[in-house]
Amino acid sequence: MTKKSFASSADLGVKTETLEILGDGIYALTAEGDPNICAVEGEDFIVAFEARATPKAARDWLEILRQHTDKPVKYLVLSHYHAVRVLGASAYNAESIIAHENTKLLIEERGMQDWASEFGRMPRLFREPEGISGLTHPDLVFNDRMEIPLGGDRGSLILEYCGRGHTAGDIVAWIPKQKVLFAGDLVEAAAALYTGDAFHFDWSTETLDKVKAYQAEVLVGGRGAVVRGRADVDAAIEQTRGFLTGMIDKVGEVHKRGGTVKEAFESTRDHLGPKFGMWPIFEHCLPFDVQRLWDEFDGIDWPRIWTDERDQEVWDKLQD
Repeated sequence: MTKKSFASSADLGVKTETLEILGDGIYALTAEGDPNICAVEGEDFIVAFEARATPKAARDWLEILRQHTDKPVKYLVLSHYHAVRVLGASAYNAESIIAHENTKLLIEERGMQDWASEFGRMPRLFREPEGISGLTHPDLVFNDRMEIPLGGDRGSLILEYCGRGHTAGDIVAWIPKQKVLFAGDLVEAAAALYTGDAFHFDWSTETLDKVKAYQAEVLVGGRGAVVRGRADVDAAIEQTRGFLTGMIDKVGEVHKRGGTVKEAFESTRDHLGPKFGMWPIFEHCLPFDVQRLWDEFDGIDWPRIWTDERDQEVWDKLQD
């Protein structure tokens, strides 16, 4: 049998990027399953949501955004700590970088290891990696909720913590006036979930319940297409929940009977594959997902740190 390429290391094809205008001054850039990125105009400033993996990748996004607005970026909001979301921050020249207090903690605890890990897993996202000046450290953190008045008649942008999910520090950005929700990686629209740093039991229950309670009319997930309409938004949230509960069921069955993590991986892949296997990064994510969930069943609450060495060890044990 042909050995599978590690994670997304062989995925080097260029993805088509699409700018979508979701409302007056509300922008999202999607890219065929690559990480999504968003921005919201205030009266005389911009709030950017996500930073991308490198300053070069961030500048490419800003060049597209500048075709529509020349307002300065006042706030850069990080939905969570993963390297592909945060290391391009220096390109924005933002007045403040905002994140949840757990995201700040995680960057300090494991930011360097995560950088090396993600560069090895998905090198294509790191355009001109030599331009990264170092770790991104938020200077404005909060615990539950933060409101940013947008000025004029634009209303406010609400940043909120919905509970532990994709990581310990994921936040969403909610625009009540337009009913638009930027959900980060708490929801994926037809893209596989990465759960290697997740809290599966919290995420699949209370956290997604809170995301659903916004009753958004438009949802931008971490990857995949923009979702429009209440029914389709709810379906995307439930699709995400279904991925998580499917994992919990299959890994839990094997763990309970004293099986191995390899058996849990194979059972989970067989179960999820028919419905989710065609989604971007499904094969990439699943070994890391199952290992983390196995750890949770073992009673390991705080996720173990992924290093490039541990990545390869888990991949070789499960995926090959």
